[in-house]
Amino acid sequence: MDGWIRWAAPAAAVAITLPAYAYQYSSIGAAQQHAFPGARFEEVQPQRVWKALNGGSVAGYFFVDHVIGKHLYIDYSVALDAAGRVRRVEILTYRESYGFEVADASWLSQFVGKSSGSALQMNQDIRNISGATLSSRHVTEGVKRILAYYASRLR
Repeated sequence: MDGWIRWAAPAAAVAITLPAYAYQYSSIGAAQQHAFPGARFEEVQPQRVWKALNGGSVAGYFFVDHVIGKHLYIDYSVALDAAGRVRRVEILTYRESYGFEVADASWLSQFVGKSSGSALQMNQDIRNISGATLSSRHVTEGVKRILAYYASRLR
């Protein structure tokens, strides 16, 4: 019985003292307004999918999702225009200690204009970020998943 304490106590001490690296870049409301300034949002799927309405017509859709970076979740949003093309991708919260470069606006701008027919392949139409390989790959897969969802359910 005393043996497990000898092994568990150091691990518990390390877990308690690890610093938190979570960084919130944006809130859902702020990201919605960045993507569709002045639009009104109608919830399609609770806390995940909204329809953006501008002057009574559909301006597009706004999605919130998360992917695993290396070990922890990355919360991100994807805004699609009315034709289903990516209008904006934004990292909302990043929790890993490495790989935060995926929140860089120039990297995220690669997704603008992509649709469900786009390849969205690392090192082809989306460049990899050295040192953030898993985060960039998983965010790319997440955007691809949202485009497939739009094409199959909302188009």
